[in-house]
Amino acid sequence: MRIGLLLYPNCLPAGLFGAMDLLHAANLRAGKALFEPVLVAAQAGKVDCAHGQQLTAAMALQDGALDAVLVPGFWGQSQGHAKRTLAANAALVAALARLPRKVQLWAYCTGVCLAAASGRLDRQAATITWWLAELAAGSFPKIQWNFERTLAINARNATASGVNGYLPIVQAVIETQLGKEACRELTRLMVLPRPEERSHLAFHPLDLIEQPDGLLRKLQVAAEQLPASDATLARVAAALHTTERTLARKVLAASGMPAAAYIRRIKLKQVSERLIYTRASASAISIELGFSSDAGMRRMFKELTDLTPAQYRLTYGRAG
Repeated sequence: MRIGLLLYPNCLPAGLFGAMDLLHAANLRAGKALFEPVLVAAQAGKVDCAHGQQLTAAMALQDGALDAVLVPGFWGQSQGHAKRTLAANAALVAALARLPRKVQLWAYCTGVCLAAASGRLDRQAATITWWLAELAAGSFPKIQWNFERTLAINARNATASGVNGYLPIVQAVIETQLGKEACRELTRLMVLPRPEERSHLAFHPLDLIEQPDGLLRKLQVAAEQLPASDATLARVAAALHTTERTLARKVLAASGMPAAAYIRRIKLKQVSERLIYTRASASAISIELGFSSDAGMRRMFKELTDLTPAQYRLTYGRAG
């Protein structure tokens, strides 16, 4: 997914770099390049951003063959300032309007004004930073504004309020591509202000973003995608295009754990995640993850953590 991070005069680029970091981390978590963020502008070249920062757009907005464009906010202090910024960026607004319909348009904070002016949000639900609500409602009446929401997202566009509005947009995109577990892991490691007692110590070495060994990263991604009853050394080795003997030797050297036990722990970590973040019953989780028997899953889980699934949820659970 090629995502254009849009630069324009007086824009606030910090959120673009935050988005780029999260998308890069998602690629690491996936073990492959799912996202390709690239700096774009109305024209390729240097752009004078807010507060004296000058950045370089790698390509023009129209030349990028993009799947989505992320529009950041601009430095603004009043509705009058926002109107002047829109007028000064009329050519950019026109370029956004000319983007192919298949290109998703994402915008946050004051940048929603530019997306709205392009007409790409018409007849769609959208939100914007609260102090621009009056301007937005009066200037863009075709948009279905919902100013109480901090995020409005659909298949064609996404809008968010606040200078950190890039975060819920990018999190939603990552969740769509990688799933809730991976998104929670990235948020826990890159967004939360301090570490939290997130799960049993047995599962901490399996946080992929913290896993330096490339083979173990690939093994974990492959094992997560298999039903537990099929997550055997033979199946995982085949998925990684190697032999069982080679995989067993490398896993033992990298983790100090027999490969079969390491794979089993990966599946039990998925149980842990669901116990922490969902209200699904242990039996439902066992079925969802493809364990051959509910009793077998419970036995293995207690052997590893010294806790039954019910006790584990009481200790670590954070389901809303």
